Amino acid sequence: MPLEQREASALGALTVLELAEGVGGEYCGKLLADFGATVIKLEKPGCGSPTRSLGPFAPGAPAPESSGLFAWLNTNKRSVALDVTSAAGAAALGALLQRADVVIDDHPAGWLSGVGLDPASIENSHPGLVLCSITAFGQSPPGERLHAEDLTVFHSSGWGYHTPSAADAGLPPLKGPGRFLPSYEAGLEAAMCVVAAVYERDVSGQGRFIDVSKQQVLASRIDYVLGQMVAGELPVGTGRTAFDLGGPAGIFPCRDGYAYIWMSAPAHWKALRELLGDPDWTASFPEHWLERECTPERVAQCRFHIAEWLRTQDKHEAAAAAQKLGLTLVAVNNAGDLVASPQYRFRGFFAEVRHPLAGAALHPTVPYRLSVTPAKLRTPAPLLGQHTQDPL
Repeated sequence: MPLEQREASALGALTVLELAEGVGGEYCGKLLADFGATVIKLEKPGCGSPTRSLGPFAPGAPAPESSGLFAWLNTNKRSVALDVTSAAGAAALGALLQRADVVIDDHPAGWLSGVGLDPASIENSHPGLVLCSITAFGQSPPGERLHAEDLTVFHSSGWGYHTPSAADAGLPPLKGPGRFLPSYEAGLEAAMCVVAAVYERDVSGQGRFIDVSKQQVLASRIDYVLGQMVAGELPVGTGRTAFDLGGPAGIFPCRDGYAYIWMSAPAHWKALRELLGDPDWTASFPEHWLERECTPERVAQCRFHIAEWLRTQDKHEAAAAAQKLGLTLVAVNNAGDLVASPQYRFRGFFAEVRHPLAGAALHPTVPYRLSVTPAKLRTPAPLLGQHTQDPL
């Protein structure tokens, strides 16, 4: 689309080629597209991006247009069916590169070289192009780490033990929050790096190669736990619940789901006693036990009584009552809870997007607002090859 016809937006002047076929690269492209960039997604003819085959699926919608995951990751994009590994596809790709500012890829290390898009070649043929590559372990991983799923990345980054408080301490989850957490986090970092590189390109005239490692992205978020381990304050082999600072924090079953509680200060203990009606068992606990006398026996006893009480409560009612008293207790929300949340509704966080084949669905928007050029969901995810004849 010519620049003069584009709606005023933060990134409306950018043209992005998306070679990515995974969640990380597609999320990076989505963030840029939602801010107005023209993102041209190159897909394999016939089957399209692999994310088209990942659920959940819209009932009754035909393949390859039924994936809810693909629909969300690819709003505001244009789809061009193109086999970049063929001679004709390579020629078409070369023509698109002449008009592009950015290329996003998330194939394993080495794939870009195989299609003639290694950094050295791009620097010679397209010196102003920003090329961003998202991989599991960076551009030069050991051979056994060339191909890795997000589960592998999650645990190799340290997050498997950084994620505390399993509902059942004897059965910690294989994976923490979300099945694609490393990919989403890497996609966010990649989008930030792309914008920074484009800004620098506009000053220097030189494009840049961006190498994003999912593993390092997650490791950079380990925050205080990593610091404690490096400083020797927390044994490396400690159990996961130690990250709750020794207190009776954790996820507990409620009558209608789960709630999470965090306690680390006398004010929390005072609030808990009031919440539970100051039962007799609390009398044996010192006022400042969470700070000075937080023994395993007291933690176990406190957790037992918290669990007994929460089992009889509705999660949202318990959370509301606790928070009024200053106790850090929150409901563990499911998808239905999020859509019904008064706070999300007040912020307008969910917006309806109507797909021509999959129908209407609520999509999360973004957690930030620009006053004049906000991110918008303007068009649904494209049909496979919808813009092959008119990519721009």
